Amino acid sequence: MPTYCVFCNIVAGREPANIVYEDDEIIVIQNILRWVPVMLLAMTKAHTTQSELWAHHIGKIGPIAAEIGRQLCPGGFRLLSNFGYDAMQSQEHGHLHILGGTFLGHYVG
Repeated sequence: MPTYCVFCNIVAGREPANIVYEDDEIIVIQNILRWVPVMLLAMTKAHTTQSELWAHHIGKIGPIAAEIGRQLCPGGFRLLSNFGYDAMQSQEHGHLHILGGTFLGHYVG
């Protein structure tokens, strides 16, 4: 684990967060960024990289994220992960974005 990880601190209760879902392994929190009406982060409680998340935990975290997306965004939602600096990954702790609550694109027909 890195010296400081905001997500690990949220899991440990040392940092505040609006928790949307939590079980023994997974936590889903509201993102402090609010670019769209629904902007959540789903992650393992244990510190993992993005690659580890997708290799070992997506079978658990994916269905949870999809169900939360369906509940909060009945018109549609996105599940998204950023891998590395060029993709705008800002936190080392692996996480999955749940985005929705508005139209998320521009139709070009």
